[in-house]
Amino acid sequence: MIQFFARGVARMAVLTMPAFAFTATAEAVQHAPEAIDGEFVVELRGEVDVRVSDFGKLSRRLGVQVVDRIRSNMVLVRESNHAAKNISEKLREKTLVARVEPNYIYKISKIANDPDFAKTWGLSNSGGLDEAGTLGIAGVDFGHPDLQSQAWTNVRELNGLPGVDDDGNGFIDDVHGYNFADGTPDSSDDNGHGTHCSGTIGAKGGDGQGLVGVNWDVSIMALKFLKASGSGSLANAIKAIDYARLNGAKIISNSWGSAVKSDLLKTAIEDANRAGILFVVAAGNESSDNDTAPYFPSSYGVDNILSVAAINNRGLLAPFSNYGLKTVHVAAPGVKIVSSVLKNGYEAYSGTSMATPHVAGIAALLLAQFPSMNAADLKKRILESARPLATLHGRIASGGLADAYYALSGLTPPTDPNDPADLPNRSPYAFSSAHPYLGATRLDRTIQVKDAKRIAVRFSHFETELGYDTVSFFDGAGRFVSAMSGKFDPGSMSPLIEGDTVTMKFASDETIHSYGFDVDAVYSD
Repeated sequence: MIQFFARGVARMAVLTMPAFAFTATAEAVQHAPEAIDGEFVVELRGEVDVRVSDFGKLSRRLGVQVVDRIRSNMVLVRESNHAAKNISEKLREKTLVARVEPNYIYKISKIANDPDFAKTWGLSNSGGLDEAGTLGIAGVDFGHPDLQSQAWTNVRELNGLPGVDDDGNGFIDDVHGYNFADGTPDSSDDNGHGTHCSGTIGAKGGDGQGLVGVNWDVSIMALKFLKASGSGSLANAIKAIDYARLNGAKIISNSWGSAVKSDLLKTAIEDANRAGILFVVAAGNESSDNDTAPYFPSSYGVDNILSVAAINNRGLLAPFSNYGLKTVHVAAPGVKIVSSVLKNGYEAYSGTSMATPHVAGIAALLLAQFPSMNAADLKKRILESARPLATLHGRIASGGLADAYYALSGLTPPTDPNDPADLPNRSPYAFSSAHPYLGATRLDRTIQVKDAKRIAVRFSHFETELGYDTVSFFDGAGRFVSAMSGKFDPGSMSPLIEGDTVTMKFASDETIHSYGFDVDAVYSD
């Protein structure tokens, strides 16, 4: 999802490019990235301003059909003869061509859906970790009662003539945004993901109905580049980002991504950076380390990018969430997040798509209270005010959860009261897997510290195949608490388990084998 935030004339405005969630499947990683057959995005050299009237002449010079204008110096071309080979190489040989990329296909990521979950814990969590104050498929359903009054309105188009570009921005009748997928002003939601993310940002508060978003008084601009089928193109993604920049956005929230790296997309983000726009983006849902397996646009490394991981209501990194000590910056609620959906409904979705609008909403609140803040100020404030969570230490840059109260107040957030390393009693304890462990390993161990109120174990070494080989933790009653998988820093702790007993269960698949783990201590109080 992409959502855009800007400061309005009389109040804080949030301009939203609705929810897109793209994920790279294993197939996409292992094979060539998907692209629209025969289509390429071409950047031209020099100071040019391509117009529709230039398409014929430009087509002859390039030797392919120019079918669309993306930017003043960027066009979409199509080679109708699909038997032609190496068309991109031929285009690069043209003196007027600077860069060429396939018109990559982006797809929505699959997200969990739990319509029976009826608590917006991401805004107010009364159990487990206290989330109070914290504060993708496309389009926005502005008919939803929680979003009707939050629609951004292009007044000149609203009061202008139908079929006329009244404000001269190159788009006709873009009253509430634009649909780049179809080339029309109708950016209404045809799936529900965009409406869900928009509700997290700005569902109307104090109106006695539905639920509330992070920012109760916003304007949401709907920009869309994915079709209902769940796929969209690089060319239209660039157009949407440019539209937000050229129409005054100050914050862009992006619940989408891919393993595909596009230098042309990066350029659009860099232009947004030069315009002072904060680019909030989902870290991705592949359970992987973005430092070693980049996920884009999260991993582009542009200064204005603020990458968001997802946690559950126990303050634990969501099993699906990507992470990265260098490239993922902060976490936010992203598991079973209830928000608005189509047909005036409310449902719970999970994903870093859901975490991202929480952080974008905090940025919008900050900008409303401190209008002089630029993108660097907003990013710095959100990271410095993140509430530390022991479970995120060594996993993301800030090591914490984005928190609206501390961001707005400027107060220093407290340390994590549930940090297992702070338990007062420490006892040496030795328990290890084989090094390396074998395929199809099953290893259980129950540890008890009699009469302890809480217990946790420390690992001197933990390294398993991420997402496939897992240590799960259960309390004394046999209830599942959490799991660890992947590589953790020496001295990493298990989750905090209530009671005096923890059972560890290690299970591996039959393929890749790694070091395993070593327990060296048990902590309790």
